[in-house]
Amino acid sequence: MKRFFRFVFFLALAVLLFWLGKQFGSKSVNQSILSNSQIVREIAELASLEVQGNATIKRSNVTDDGEWTTNLKKAFLENTIWVSIPYLAKYGINADEKSFRITVSDKKIAINLPQPKLLSYELKVDKMETSNRKGWLLFQDDETYTDVQKKLYQTSREQLENNNLYINQSKEKLTKIIRQYYEPFLHDHELEITFGNSAPVLLN
Repeated sequence: MKRFFRFVFFLALAVLLFWLGKQFGSKSVNQSILSNSQIVREIAELASLEVQGNATIKRSNVTDDGEWTTNLKKAFLENTIWVSIPYLAKYGINADEKSFRITVSDKKIAINLPQPKLLSYELKVDKMETSNRKGWLLFQDDETYTDVQKKLYQTSREQLENNNLYINQSKEKLTKIIRQYYEPFLHDHELEITFGNSAPVLLN
């Protein structure tokens, strides 16, 4: 909630500065809005994309092939564990002086941003669902559950770190918000946004 109010504050500040520039006809105020990298950086860093879902893993020492030996193993030695945990992931950018830059000319506003990435990943363990099937000769083993949970965290986090769909959605959200900030100036400027080493996106 704090991040939301900070985001609203910076947008309101940007609108106020633009209104002052328009009201008093001051080119210096408008130029300050165009090149104020601190405000744009704050807006970009606050514009994180939240993703929710369920991370699931199943580990078993038997397969359902229908063989009598498998059925015998299920009865006495099966060890099958299923775990499902809701997660909350956030994508966005961490902008520093090297990865963030604004260049303003008479006709173009060029913004360089780092590539969005997975910023945080939280498993909601309090809402975890589990089930297990054990053969008659096996006993409960809490260490196995712990090992499965660790494996679940590692594999699901890695999948999200490399999820291009969410990374592209984060880019689209950042692009939309930055465009809204510069909207008053796009009648006589082109807006160009570049993420990392990717091709620039030209907006007008």
